[in-house]
Amino acid sequence: MPANPAGPPPPTTVAPPGRHRPDATAAAPAGPVTEARAGRGGPSSSLPRQARPGRDLFIDLLRLFGIGMVVLEHWSIPVLSYTGGPDGQITTGNAFASPGAFVITWITQVMPLVFFAGGAANAISHRSHVSRGGGDARWLAGRVRRLAWPVLPLAAVWIPLPHLLLALGLPDQPVQTAARLAGQLLWFLAIYLVAVAATPVLLRLGERFGWRVPAAMAVAAVLTDVVRFNGFEAAGFLNVAFVWPAVHQLGFLYASGRLAGFRLMAAGGFGAAAALVAFGPYPGSMIGLPGAVSNMAPPTVALLGVAFGQIGLAMLLRPRLVRLASRPRVARVMAWAGPRMMTVYLWHMSALFVVAGVAVVGLGLATPAPASAAWLAGWPLWLAALALAARPLIRLFARFEEPPSASGARPGAVRVAVATALVGAGLLTLTVTGFTTGVAPMLAAAALLTGLALITPMRRRAALRTPWSARRSARDLAAGRRGTVPAADQPVSQTYPANLPVSLSRR
Repeated sequence: MPANPAGPPPPTTVAPPGRHRPDATAAAPAGPVTEARAGRGGPSSSLPRQARPGRDLFIDLLRLFGIGMVVLEHWSIPVLSYTGGPDGQITTGNAFASPGAFVITWITQVMPLVFFAGGAANAISHRSHVSRGGGDARWLAGRVRRLAWPVLPLAAVWIPLPHLLLALGLPDQPVQTAARLAGQLLWFLAIYLVAVAATPVLLRLGERFGWRVPAAMAVAAVLTDVVRFNGFEAAGFLNVAFVWPAVHQLGFLYASGRLAGFRLMAAGGFGAAAALVAFGPYPGSMIGLPGAVSNMAPPTVALLGVAFGQIGLAMLLRPRLVRLASRPRVARVMAWAGPRMMTVYLWHMSALFVVAGVAVVGLGLATPAPASAAWLAGWPLWLAALALAARPLIRLFARFEEPPSASGARPGAVRVAVATALVGAGLLTLTVTGFTTGVAPMLAAAALLTGLALITPMRRRAALRTPWSARRSARDLAAGRRGTVPAADQPVSQTYPANLPVSLSRR
């Protein structure tokens, strides 16, 4: 998010060779924003809205870029057609299955950047929380609430929706396909929750062993792939515990100023991935394609190589990216998108289903051949229709982005562990089953709700019954959207109390 207009940027430090280092003011808490002091209509009210001081612009931009690229990719790659009749079938293809298109996925598969940015955010948040006297359990409870709370309205809408649509006479196969895909999005939250839960332990390991932690995870990923591609396919899922946490761990190194060798990371990562694809059993695409071996589910060493390459490239571009994020127009976009990021991610596929339902199922239109003249001409119109469909969904459900306040709560470690396990089980179940008709999605939603209830104090749940406008004002003030300092008892996980400088490190 953009910097505070009230004063000059923090002093820039010169990092050691090949290393990026936060400056001495990194842990300073956010201060009030001049825009808020002047009040509405005051001299400074005409200034562009700026982010709270203390946020890392680079990390904010990476997260928003990652989610934005996921949305653009999901909206662009479906190749859809429909055969009508009472037993109508919708056929779903992938535009990246075209020859040579796999190269695009080495950039557009941005989940490694999202995990990297999440690791940096978790490290900064946890250290700030501990410095204020907080414990691991309370920090994790705040993270779990923030991660899982926006899923509740998604479940509330999608669990009954397939039953309603089938009762209205819509064909079963398109309805079940949409319901399944709406839940598959939650794979990211399920895996990210594991990384969040392991953050306190892995942070301590990282502080002691540094680069050796992600290096050990990378070696474990290599061994796992050796077993997987020698006839034990199921063993590949062990890499969920090695590949994504390794990328998350790189975010820890960034937050502590120990991430180094950016050119080597970029060249070595992309080079290793290219060699594995050229001479190994790995497909070229970094997203799953129908009927092909996947680098994503489960993740492979090839994907880890691309992750290192992407992070190295992003770090090389970091000074320019921070300057870009500081521009007023970009700052306004980030100020709008930041508090709605999870809502956009969770509901963008619902917008796709609405437009596809009308255009493909209702009107019988089919996707032109990918990259053809017709496809290129219709692509902007397709994206515009999807954006229009997504807008009311974002306006309606963005209010659930912020969980109820739990200030003053002191949940015990066992209680938080149980809550985290329940939320994780619910997310994993919905990832596998989606919101298809059946009892499993209902049990998953019950697990989510129970887990959140365990770490949401009863006295705070009364806030759910207050008018939405009042809750929105309170959330805005707590989040600093009107330029105020977050209350001392707000969960620290909602802020990034560090603004790493744009040092021109020797790379």
